[in-house]
Amino acid sequence: MNQTELLEETLILARKAGSAIMGIYNKDFNVEYKADESPVTDADLAAHKIISAGLKELTPDIPVLSEESADIGWDVRQTWKSYWLVDPIDGTKEFIKKNGEFTVNIALIENGKPVLAVVDAPALGVSYLAAEAIGAFKDKGDERIELKVTTKPNKGIIRVVGSRSHPSPDLAEFVQRFDEVEMVSKGSSLKLCLVAEGSADIYPRLGPTCEWDTGAGHAIAEIAGAKVTQLDGSPLLYNTKDEYLNPYFVVSALEE
Repeated sequence: MNQTELLEETLILARKAGSAIMGIYNKDFNVEYKADESPVTDADLAAHKIISAGLKELTPDIPVLSEESADIGWDVRQTWKSYWLVDPIDGTKEFIKKNGEFTVNIALIENGKPVLAVVDAPALGVSYLAAEAIGAFKDKGDERIELKVTTKPNKGIIRVVGSRSHPSPDLAEFVQRFDEVEMVSKGSSLKLCLVAEGSADIYPRLGPTCEWDTGAGHAIAEIAGAKVTQLDGSPLLYNTKDEYLNPYFVVSALEE
């Protein structure tokens, strides 16, 4: 299966999970809390089952790591050359608030790098998809446009996107380097997608995230032309250590 076919099948699967999520979103639903106090809903679990089963059928030889099945030991994971990285609902807090800013994240990781991905926002009726060999796109169902970041000089008004539910005290200090700042709040992987589509210039993430939070959006932004790096400028990589926590990172369309 080539990248074009695989990307389209992944989009179909993400939208199938999104439909199941919306069936629960539009009703009363149960919310529980994990040991780390992060919320999980019936919709997270339903989407996880759909995506995991679908990926195993689509690519039987590629393992799947999902937020809802993250108990795979490092002794196993360190042998993986490629794997699927999934967050069934990224932005569960946004889902609970019913503001629509949550996504289904599916990314294919190869040698530590996301190379193909779908970010589906079912409540907004929009999907973002990308593959290295094809490009990055925004799909509204009846229209698909190619995404290219809007590069701009590091001066003037800089549009900075930040988390809606996870404000960072370090962000205020970070943005002092810019002459003038316009802040944009957004939930989930939509923050990375805003940079990819040219609606924001930079997304500094100076708070905790896990690899499944970022893998898919990372692919969308990078394939659209953004730089995705750690604070020291080194690449943001996946499955390089026992824990799933990301270092702080920056997604930027600014010229250096």
